[in-house]
Amino acid sequence: MKKTLKDMDVSGKRVLMRADFNVPLDENGMITDEARIRAALPSITYILENGGKLILMSHLGRPKGEFKAELSLKPVAEKLSSLLGKEVKKLDDCVGEDVEEAVRGMKDGDIILLENLRFHPEEKKNDPVFAKQLASLGDVFIEDAFGTCHRAHASTVGVTKDLPSAAGFLVEKEIEYFEKVTKNPDKPFCLILGGAKVADKIPLIENMLDKIDYLLIGGAMAYTFLKSRHKGIGASRCEDGLADTVDRIFKLASEKKVSIFLPRDHIVAKEIKPDAEVRTVDENIPDNWIGLDIGPKTIQNYEKVLEEAKTIVWNGPVGLFEMAPFSGGTCALAEFISKLDEVTTVIGGGDTASAINQMNLGNKMSHMSTGGGASLEYLEGKELPGIAALDDE
Repeated sequence: MKKTLKDMDVSGKRVLMRADFNVPLDENGMITDEARIRAALPSITYILENGGKLILMSHLGRPKGEFKAELSLKPVAEKLSSLLGKEVKKLDDCVGEDVEEAVRGMKDGDIILLENLRFHPEEKKNDPVFAKQLASLGDVFIEDAFGTCHRAHASTVGVTKDLPSAAGFLVEKEIEYFEKVTKNPDKPFCLILGGAKVADKIPLIENMLDKIDYLLIGGAMAYTFLKSRHKGIGASRCEDGLADTVDRIFKLASEKKVSIFLPRDHIVAKEIKPDAEVRTVDENIPDNWIGLDIGPKTIQNYEKVLEEAKTIVWNGPVGLFEMAPFSGGTCALAEFISKLDEVTTVIGGGDTASAINQMNLGNKMSHMSTGGGASLEYLEGKELPGIAALDDE
């Protein structure tokens, strides 16, 4: 096990904490979903209440190593200030003399937010000089940005070379739930996979087939599976060249006694737009029609399977949930899962978490992951560099 925040004495110390404030902004620079900021609050509050001087660092968007005013962390500092009821001082950079001077002037219980790490190309390159500059700001390092733990960057891995390091409460919770579902899940275990690309999910499926009992497939990736079963998929998205891979998955599942469930009916349209003519069709999709969501029979069938489960992990929406006519399947399954008793429900970040947060059902799930890519790699059985770099207990 890794050291956690409670193993660290933060009193009177400069605590350098990596947070994930990569929040969505609208065209006016206003935050449209503050879930990631709220997720960091338990660690922030604990450090401040225990007399630490807190230096927060994060990235936002993809500035590609140069300053972009629209990707400044200023809105995050304002939101944090209002949530904490105290000033969060936002600096104009994350390294340099001005930053060092501001940190030297901190008192116990003060909080500073450094500017966007990715304004510097050295961050993503895990440049040792840049990492040392960041590390010099703190006495201890807390990793609480699960969403970047699968990246070996200066602020996730580099800084741990020079500072005692531990997992914050958010990363501790992520480790706890992903370790449980990948090493010791309660059975029956049901994995729901959706999203666009089969290719992205193959390593995950191969790793999880040893652990799960049921695999429910939806989203655009379902049509590649359906085509391999000789079903009509009309003009639906399909990844050609994956037929052999999909056949191998079915064979492996059969050997491991894992039941794979595919859509039995579909919500289809000829165009991908909110006001398109929409139909419900059975198993075979007619020519020129695109499958964009699972249909009512599929929802009913999937709910029967989910009702039996003691562990549910969900990665990827089962339809094009961003567009109202095609959000029904994702919403119905989320609603159903939220009402189940005595089940461990883990939502694998990214679009799935966004969909569930939009429905205000996040608090009804056992765990809502804050990292899409990181949760995917955890389920693939990969070691996450940002977690591996932390001190062991």
